[in-house]
Amino acid sequence: MTTTTEPLDTLRGAVRGTVVTRGDPSYDVSRRVYNALHDRRPAVVVHAVDAADVSAAVRYAREHALPLAVRGGSHSVAGFGTVDDGLVVDLSRMRGVRVDPEARTARAAGGATWGDFNHATHAFGLATTGGVVSTTGVGGLTLGGGMGHLARRSGLSCDNLVAADVVTAEGTLVACDAERHPDLFWALRGGGGNFGVAVSLAYRLQPVSDVFGGLSCYPLDGDVARAWARLIADSPEELNSILVIALGPEEPFLPERWHGRPICAAFTCFSGPETEDGKVLARLDGLGPVVGRFMERMPYPVINTLFDEQLPPGLRHYWKGRFSRELSDGAIDVHMEFGGTMPSMESDTAIFPIDGACHRVGPEETAFAYRDAVFSHSIGATWTDPADSEHDIAWTRAYDEALRPHTQEGGYVNFMDADDQDRTRGNYRQNWDRLRTVKRRYDPDNVFRLNQNIVP
Repeated sequence: MTTTTEPLDTLRGAVRGTVVTRGDPSYDVSRRVYNALHDRRPAVVVHAVDAADVSAAVRYAREHALPLAVRGGSHSVAGFGTVDDGLVVDLSRMRGVRVDPEARTARAAGGATWGDFNHATHAFGLATTGGVVSTTGVGGLTLGGGMGHLARRSGLSCDNLVAADVVTAEGTLVACDAERHPDLFWALRGGGGNFGVAVSLAYRLQPVSDVFGGLSCYPLDGDVARAWARLIADSPEELNSILVIALGPEEPFLPERWHGRPICAAFTCFSGPETEDGKVLARLDGLGPVVGRFMERMPYPVINTLFDEQLPPGLRHYWKGRFSRELSDGAIDVHMEFGGTMPSMESDTAIFPIDGACHRVGPEETAFAYRDAVFSHSIGATWTDPADSEHDIAWTRAYDEALRPHTQEGGYVNFMDADDQDRTRGNYRQNWDRLRTVKRRYDPDNVFRLNQNIVP
């Protein structure tokens, strides 16, 4: 490791952003990431302001043999946005979003969050599939695939990506789309951060303004989960609903006797006409006895903020991910068992539907391989006290192992943790060999290895 003054001065002279090292007053703030489980001490943090800064940082890391981490929205649960004794490229100052309402496209800088993106596009009554927490980074979510409230109607985030600018392992800026560097463009759409730093991403937009959305809460009951799965199968694609298994939140819409008790909740977003809202509500009533509800018409950006206060930076997270073609009785039994022992108010299981428009993309058209999956299971603990780490991590691992016989081999890479590297090939199955070929072309030395890694 080389971090002597002279090379650092050279790096500082090469970037317009800020270079932070140990001993600088802002070091502790600069090294902090969303998941407090990862308390790491990088040698250098480069707060880039443009692609040239990113290029300089990547070249510096290579020249001085420093492990390289890339941080956009900082939400990597696995902690890939930071590294001990290495260099972190922080994109959080690159957050601009430019909308072309006539072409129905938007281009976001690599550090933009979905809150930034939704704010910019909503002004024109447009949107694309994003995450469910507004502080999530646009880039990280998209590179892994990208699930959200519009997925059944509009496909995954990566399905709506139309172009990207990428700084490669050589420090070169490459513009890619369906015609320019099509192999790289293919790999970016689901292949994670394996191929470079996405400093700009352009998306196709759809007309979406207001939606009917919120939470409908029910007792923790397998029959509710079965009814929810039928709801997904029978509903128009404008109706998206995520099944959440959690402890009842301390919110006014939920009676106090349900606070802290295990519940099922349908986190629903209906982007169809307002005249159909009553039918949506009736269908949600049919899932089971409603013990609490918050549902109303709201601007689309608002629905992506409903969990922001519950999931602020500084909590500890440990997650696992699974795909499945159905929500079987066996899987439901596992979810009910572990839902009854949820370790904290912040913990939850979320089952995302990924049918509809997601299935109109072939399994080899993008790197996202599981086009036959209907559900994506996100399971994991979230907690505040470091003393709970051992218990909550063990609980998540036991949950994941119990669910394994009832699901497919792979899972969503953005739900995986750093100890899931042995699952990477299964996560990409038929696309694995092609991804390795692209990796060998653009990153043969595996400079970008802090991810669910595709080893060249």
